Amino acid sequence: MKLYIKNMVCDRCKMVVQSEFDKLGIQLHSVELGEVDTVSEVDSIQKEQLSDGLSAVGFELIDDKRARVVNKIKSLIIESIYNTDGLLKVNLSAYLSDILHQDYSTLSKLFSEIENTTIEKYYISQKVERVKELLTYDELTLSEIALKLDYSSTAYLSKQFKDVMGITPSEYKKLQLKGRKTLDSL
Repeated sequence: MKLYIKNMVCDRCKMVVQSEFDKLGIQLHSVELGEVDTVSEVDSIQKEQLSDGLSAVGFELIDDKRARVVNKIKSLIIESIYNTDGLLKVNLSAYLSDILHQDYSTLSKLFSEIENTTIEKYYISQKVERVKELLTYDELTLSEIALKLDYSSTAYLSKQFKDVMGITPSEYKKLQLKGRKTLDSL
């Protein structure tokens, strides 16, 4: 049985969610970003207990089909930026359409209705957060970050960063801002 969970955005989140299922003795086939596949059916009492336990640690069970699709879009975007170094073999719209088996315009409209922002703006905000993280680590040059995150140029990365943050990546690095947002708050 598949269950969908909001705010699951990293490997640590997967471990926390796994532990909530373990507490209730619910065996799992797999745990992915935003999605858990259980070995057996979960009854309504277990769902309520899960909902309470997950809520206590910042997650939410999603029952609404439309919200599940939006959550899946978010998970795919985050995964594409954090787990594949932002290197998509196709553009974002084709990637989402292929995996979700829906027309991109339908996905885009649904996402905008529920999140009050576009998929593209969400994608850009996630990429900027990744750039901030990489700048904070101070292990890569801006050119290497641009390459890692599949920007066409360092100048384009800088422009997009400034559009979102109001300062350039270089200024950000000099200031060593620590005020990064968590992925689930974007």
